[in-house]
Amino acid sequence: MKTYKNINLQKCFAIALLSTAIFTTSCKKSFLDVDPQGQQPAQEFWKTEADATKAVNAIYANLRTWENVAFPALAIESMASDEADKGSTPTDAAFFDLYENFTVTTSEGSLQSFWTGQYRNITLCNQLINNIPGITMTETLKARYIAEAKFVRAYSYFRLVRAYGDVPLRLDLPSDPAQYILPRSPKSEVYAFIEKDLNEAAATLPQSYASIDLGRATKGAALGMHAKVAMYQKKWADVLSYTNQVIGLGYSLFPDFEKGFRTTNENNVESLFEIQAELVPGNADASNSQYSQVQGVAGLPAGGWGFNVPSQVLADAFETGDPRRDATIIFRGETTPQGDVIPTSVINPRYNQKSYVPFNLYVSGFNQGAQQNIRVLRFADVLLMNAEAANESGNPALALTSLNKVRLRARNGLTGILPDVTTTDQTALRLAIYKERQVELAMESDRYFDVVRQGRAAAVFGPKGWTTKNEVWPIPQNEIDLSGGVLTQNPGY
Repeated sequence: MKTYKNINLQKCFAIALLSTAIFTTSCKKSFLDVDPQGQQPAQEFWKTEADATKAVNAIYANLRTWENVAFPALAIESMASDEADKGSTPTDAAFFDLYENFTVTTSEGSLQSFWTGQYRNITLCNQLINNIPGITMTETLKARYIAEAKFVRAYSYFRLVRAYGDVPLRLDLPSDPAQYILPRSPKSEVYAFIEKDLNEAAATLPQSYASIDLGRATKGAALGMHAKVAMYQKKWADVLSYTNQVIGLGYSLFPDFEKGFRTTNENNVESLFEIQAELVPGNADASNSQYSQVQGVAGLPAGGWGFNVPSQVLADAFETGDPRRDATIIFRGETTPQGDVIPTSVINPRYNQKSYVPFNLYVSGFNQGAQQNIRVLRFADVLLMNAEAANESGNPALALTSLNKVRLRARNGLTGILPDVTTTDQTALRLAIYKERQVELAMESDRYFDVVRQGRAAAVFGPKGWTTKNEVWPIPQNEIDLSGGVLTQNPGY
């Protein structure tokens, strides 16, 4: 099983970007490929446009690391919800149970790893934002690289503030290690900083890229992320504004819900942002995403470890005949649309189909499903945010239009299922939108934080042990200790 070492940010304040800036460009997703010979001494870095390119590529590559997409991320962002169970065997990675039943302690390792992963993203972004202005290079490319870094920095801070509440705002790269010991900033300030980064990113980023740069942050990604950030603050007018802007950029729903999650349809017309992953022939180190591996069907050579499995609650949440049920959940004993037979003998009754990679794409010596992108933000989410904001703003007609577009795609041409929602009662429509988010975005690490922001966590998660202190996770105790008490703990932990 995967083992990993926690790395504390305060101990690695002077991480040279050259340690991760070993990437080259040549073709689709090639900005994720590793060139083992491409490392440079620190004193020779931040000199040329090529250095700037390596730096921004390193930011994207770091997004698919273990801390960002595997056990730590699943523990913090998925396991506590009612849509996911731990999976695997009862004794395997039993620490996940601490998140499922809300008994996690301040020293649990995934708390630290997720924290470290986000701040490593932020450090790489800060390095680029602070150093690239001094490089003589194409000014438009320089501005775009800075905007890309601001988008990723905002995304990482959003993940932090959702998970921990107040967190330190690290914006510079001081030479004195003591200056890295910062108190927690109120989450209102963190959100304001996230919004500033996203505003500046959206003003500069292009709407699209040529194939060589497919997968980089776009204007639509920044606007869509800004809508989500505003939604968590109940700034409904802003949510409407940003989602309407995204709708005007030409995105659409991919016609087939199930096929939209397969590797052949990555970065499609519905995608605003995906964490890019690639299986690089002959280079297993570069093919390092374990997102699919840790969630794949356990016990099969081309399967995976069997964690973060869909719950019975999720299976029961879909309306009768909803095609998204079978497109979201791999059931024990079924044959997938790609022809993979799932034996009745596998350990768990259900697995995450959104992270599934067909078994014939498995390459011996590589992580199972290493080539599977992680969908971070889809147009369906934008439409549902638009619907929610419209309903909260007293515009049920617009809310119904956006909501029913998602349901129409889900029907996939079938009749007699998923009829349009017609109610204009604000409370009933609100619940219909919540329900649609549950089934449309299932197993995409939104459900837990969605329910918390909606104010329904006590009712939905209370039977699992949730109390109000669990609106946020505890600050890692190691961070508090290293700060000498400058960092404080969340109430109740």
